[in-house]
Amino acid sequence: MPSLRGKVALVTGGARRVGAAIARCLHAEGMSLVIHYRHSEREALALKDDLERIRPESVGLVMGALGADTIARRIISDAIAVFGRLDALVNNASAFYPTPLGQVTEHEWEDLMASNLKAPFFLAQAASAELRAREGCIINLVDIHAERPLKNYPVYSIAKAGLAMMTWSMARELAPEVRVNGVAPGTILWPERVLSLGVKEEILARVPQKREGSPEDLARAVRFFLRDAPYVSGQILAVDGGRSVVL
Repeated sequence: MPSLRGKVALVTGGARRVGAAIARCLHAEGMSLVIHYRHSEREALALKDDLERIRPESVGLVMGALGADTIARRIISDAIAVFGRLDALVNNASAFYPTPLGQVTEHEWEDLMASNLKAPFFLAQAASAELRAREGCIINLVDIHAERPLKNYPVYSIAKAGLAMMTWSMARELAPEVRVNGVAPGTILWPERVLSLGVKEEILARVPQKREGSPEDLARAVRFFLRDAPYVSGQILAVDGGRSVVL
């Protein structure tokens, strides 16, 4: 089986929730990690300590508010400097909140576009030369609602649709040296805003598997693209318990 040992991945928003699960999964495969965070410094430091108890000096941290081209270039430069190389970029960081039509502000539009589309694009662009040199990979965390919009979340859905097109476009632009794929989560973690039990039950009733998934399900999909799929590029894998086929 191909090995990830000795390779380096940058995981954006990697300090908590899905990002932390991806970081732990890739670290267990022998990868060194650069974990990006914005506000979650405490969680980032705790995750670094946990992983480095397993393998010392295997995790670096970078901090920054994603969006601007200059910040993306700085984050990629800092990430490469940690271990002297970069083999994989995992665009996981994402903002998610409702924007009902008629109430959308310009700030909300720019914020959701920045984290879900603009930042992944400029990070990928900034990393492209290094990833070409390493014959590396880009994995974008898309969403099943990139194809079927989520009610009251039009701006988020539009941004994720753009990220899906970016995945396909960059798979073509960066070939043959760099593979670009996406993972589209379904009901994996509930939003941090409170959802009633009734709403959760209603959502799960529409999932063919009749249960929510785990962050580890997503992490294994990321690992598949990085480790086990050398002839796969330009694909988006739904990890949703079958929900996308009944939306």
